[in-house]
Amino acid sequence: MFESAFTLLTKQDLRYEYAYRAAVTHKVLLGTHSLNTASMLSEFRVGTSKADLVILNGTSTVYEIKSERDNLDRLTAQLASYFKVFARVNVITSDHHVETLLAKVPSYVGVLLLNNRLKISTVREAHDRLVDFCPLTLLDSLHRQEAFEIVRSFGYIVPDVPNTRLHAELGKIFAKLPAQELHECMIRVLKETRSLLPLSELAGALPKSLRPLAFSTSLRLKDHERLVASLGTPVSEALTWA
Repeated sequence: MFESAFTLLTKQDLRYEYAYRAAVTHKVLLGTHSLNTASMLSEFRVGTSKADLVILNGTSTVYEIKSERDNLDRLTAQLASYFKVFARVNVITSDHHVETLLAKVPSYVGVLLLNNRLKISTVREAHDRLVDFCPLTLLDSLHRQEAFEIVRSFGYIVPDVPNTRLHAELGKIFAKLPAQELHECMIRVLKETRSLLPLSELAGALPKSLRPLAFSTSLRLKDHERLVASLGTPVSEALTWA
C-alpha cells in the first residue's frame, strides 16, 4: 500500500517535499555514498533556518528542497545561513524553478533537477566555500556534548563554569579556532555522534518508500521490530483493529 501511494505522490504535479527527500536518500546517501562512509542530517538548524538535508562525507553538503509547491522568497536568507556552517550548498528543484534559480542564486550554489522518474541531474555544480564560515553559528547548532568533543579535539579543556556561563566560555574557544580545521573536526564529530549505521537493518527491512523516514524519525530500538511486523499486516486487518 505504501509503495503504491508513493508511486502516485512522486508524479510531478503531485510531488511534495518527501519525494525529494527520498531521491536524495536513495541516489546520494545510499547510491553515491554509503552508511559506512557518510551520514545525513535532517532539518538541521542553522541560525533561524533549517537545512532540509545535509550529507557529511569528505565535506559537508546541504540539499535545500524547493519543490513545485514552494516559493523562493526565503531562499537568499537560507543560503546565507547555510554557508556559515557548511561548505557546499545545492538547491534541488523541478523544471518549474530551474531558470529562476540559475538567475537568482550565486554561481557557487549548485542547482539540481529532479525529473519525472525521480532521477537527479546536475544543472550547475556546487563549489566548496568556507569564506563565510562562522564558528559561533556552528556552536549554536551543536549538541552540548558535540561542542565538548570539538573543544577537546583542539587540546582545550571544557570550561568548568556554571551552565549560565558555559555557552559564552565555549564561544570564546570556538572563536579562536581556524575555519578549515574546525569544519573538518565538525564533520568527524557529527559523523560519529549522528551515525545512521544503527538504522541500517531497519531501513533494509522497510519498503523503499519508507526508508528515508527511517533515517529522519526518532524511533526506539525496541520498536524497530514492531514497526516491521506491522508493515506486514494486511490492510484489512489493520482496518479491523482501527
